[in-house]
Amino acid sequence: MPWHDDVRAFSCVSGGLRAAFFVLWTGEGAGYLCVMDLYDALKEMRRLSSEGKSFSFTFMSYNSTEGKSEGIVAVHHARLLKRERKEHHRDAEMVEAYLNLDTMEARRFYQPLLMTFNGEKVTLR
Repeated sequence: MPWHDDVRAFSCVSGGLRAAFFVLWTGEGAGYLCVMDLYDALKEMRRLSSEGKSFSFTFMSYNSTEGKSEGIVAVHHARLLKRERKEHHRDAEMVEAYLNLDTMEARRFYQPLLMTFNGEKVTLR
């Protein structure tokens, strides 16, 4: 395979600015070149959802009733739903409701368990 077949394009959004760049990819697998703060990711998810656009994300599952995880959940096309109210969910301030556009299922995830958003690693700073 010629070297130019291993060039990959990436883009990052940070502080409202988008940067695009190309990298010569020398190894197998995926790596994260961009890191996004959790609250910036949630803000961007809300913006895209309000514009009717979809996004992808991954998170670590957590069942608070059973106190266990089933592992990483990948959602390829989603939009956030209206925020839960405290009367409807005891952890409403740290839970996000979303619609999985591939299955049309309404689901939830805990904000601190968000791992990636549109291919960018998410961290809690």
